[in-house]
Amino acid sequence: MANLLYLVHRMPYPPNKGDKVRSFHLLKHLASRHRVFLGTFIDDPDDVQHLGALRAMCADLQVITLNPRRARLASLGALLGRRALTLDYYDNRRLHRWVHETITKQAIDVALVFSSSMVPYLQAWPSLPALVDLVDVDSAKWAQYASEHRWPISWLYRREGQRLLAYEREVVAKAAKSFLVTDKEVALFEQLAPEHCGRVQALSNGVDADYFSPDPQRASPYRADELPLVFTGAMDYWPNVDGITWFAREALPALRQRWPSLRLHIVGRNPLASVRTLASDAISISGTVPDVRPYLQHAAVVVAPLRLARGLQNKVLEAMAMGRPVVAAQACVEALSARAGQELLAAVEVDDYVRAVDALLRDQASATALGLAGRQRVIDDYGWTSQLAVMDQYLDQHLPLHLDPSSAQAFGQAPANRPASLSAQTA
Repeated sequence: MANLLYLVHRMPYPPNKGDKVRSFHLLKHLASRHRVFLGTFIDDPDDVQHLGALRAMCADLQVITLNPRRARLASLGALLGRRALTLDYYDNRRLHRWVHETITKQAIDVALVFSSSMVPYLQAWPSLPALVDLVDVDSAKWAQYASEHRWPISWLYRREGQRLLAYEREVVAKAAKSFLVTDKEVALFEQLAPEHCGRVQALSNGVDADYFSPDPQRASPYRADELPLVFTGAMDYWPNVDGITWFAREALPALRQRWPSLRLHIVGRNPLASVRTLASDAISISGTVPDVRPYLQHAAVVVAPLRLARGLQNKVLEAMAMGRPVVAAQACVEALSARAGQELLAAVEVDDYVRAVDALLRDQASATALGLAGRQRVIDDYGWTSQLAVMDQYLDQHLPLHLDPSSAQAFGQAPANRPASLSAQTA
């Protein structure tokens, strides 16, 4: 049993959005075998009620309240230098101090870091082995965002992408091992940073197929006279907002002409004003729900029309696990081992979505078969235990890839007027 330091940019409980699902299951897996010291941020007041459950999983827990507006303002100081705004956004003196004390007093064997934004907390400990879960190539995400926005936001996003890529290269160079969510993301990073080929490994997402499973006793949340079409996801996350807004405006009207009782249900926390304005007789905006499973189980079809998809989408895995027919963006489907056309359907353009959804609604037998095949694919390929075994091999070998204290450099540079372990700006 090792002493593990686990640093996560967002409190990994409850697992109710994409990054929290992954970080929670990693925590659950690690805590079953090791003593975990968790340092993280809480950015949603509703999550405070879950601190007790999180604390029960950890040997020690430090949770810092993050005010998103204040953090955004603080991060703007990075514009005067060459740092990425993301790094300053998550900089906090108290968390630096806790990390320093924990490593010093608890004989930490290895650090696991979830997202590059938390790596600066290890800058004073170059000899501590670090496994870094980058999840996605975030720099590429910001570059993609830039192409979808006008100046000056496009300039800001492009700058963030460039700065983050430079930092991601630095992180991978110094980490014992780094991970990305799919082989496709690994290939993308190696294309952007060819000097690091072989230093990054795929660590796929999974799904709890026992929890996300159909239950004949589970009541439907829908009206009896409607045909429910469902999208799930955090509705303050821009790729979700962009994708479902596009689908609602471009594809839904054509589907409603063919199926007047069809109603789109957008199910997810914190819907932005631009999402709430979509509400109508044809579109329902639920906001946060206590349990997403009834909405998935009783959906006629689940859609994931993400135009800016990165990595492997939990929303797709969960819908497949529930045995529902899924129509997803081609990029989402390509990230899976599932067979397009047999276990879920892929789409790119508006007409693709209209044809796919219409075909499933017309042929219930085929829709049912597609859903059942999709669930079997999830069971076969996406159990969390099998996925996280990739991480286990490095922990179980006691990390032979230790960084050499005599030659390793710290992550980032500490200002001369501040102790290295507290070298981040306060937030």
